[in-house]
Amino acid sequence: MTATTPPMIRMAGVNKHFGSLHVLRDIDLEVDRGQVVVVLGPSGSGKSTLCRAINRLEPIDGGTIEVDGTPLPAEGRALAKLRADVGMVFQQFNLFAHKTIAENVMLGPVKVRRMGKQQARDAAMTLLDRVGITDQAGKYPAQLSGGQQQRAAIARALAMRPKVMLFDEPTSALDPEMISEVLEVMVGLAEEGMTMLVITHEMGFARRAAHRVVFMSDGEIIEDAAPQTFFTTPRSDRAKDFLGKILAH
Repeated sequence: MTATTPPMIRMAGVNKHFGSLHVLRDIDLEVDRGQVVVVLGPSGSGKSTLCRAINRLEPIDGGTIEVDGTPLPAEGRALAKLRADVGMVFQQFNLFAHKTIAENVMLGPVKVRRMGKQQARDAAMTLLDRVGITDQAGKYPAQLSGGQQQRAAIARALAMRPKVMLFDEPTSALDPEMISEVLEVMVGLAEEGMTMLVITHEMGFARRAAHRVVFMSDGEIIEDAAPQTFFTTPRSDRAKDFLGKILAH
């Protein structure tokens, strides 16, 4: 790695308001390629808005955001191209109900990447195998468990061969026994060197897979540290308070 390699994600002086509510306050954040950064914080701290701003699902009021050295275009084709490089997995699985699991995974490569159908199907099957649901390829989303649907959603995001993956609370809508099957897939991706920004309340995942933990409160980044440091010796009272509540359960 040379010193000139740009970070995969760079946010500088990013601000965002919803009306009078200042939800992102002068956010500076860099995520290097191959890094897994977990964003923690109480509800309403701006975590999801931060995540959604990175691929312009949420427009910002000021500051700059770059992905792999390229500033985010405001709209149009350039934005669509950049979005294709940024995989996104949401709390809700957002699969197309009337398409099979395999068709859901094939859709992006065929429509956006102009991949041939057979090639897209082969690639989809490889990805479904990777997330452990090859046997569900011909089924429709409603026939799958929540954990299987979320793994299908991860496969669908990976089908675009993104440079970076954003996860916005990917397990918060799942039953406890399904959470681990989704986290296992995410740990696997982290081990393969995928650049990931993950918003989650799963402390075990943060400890096991994250290179850094970023703690947000009231729209600001309060701490940015290695997981071991953050969990054992948080610097701010807000982080101590947050961890006290979360880890007490």
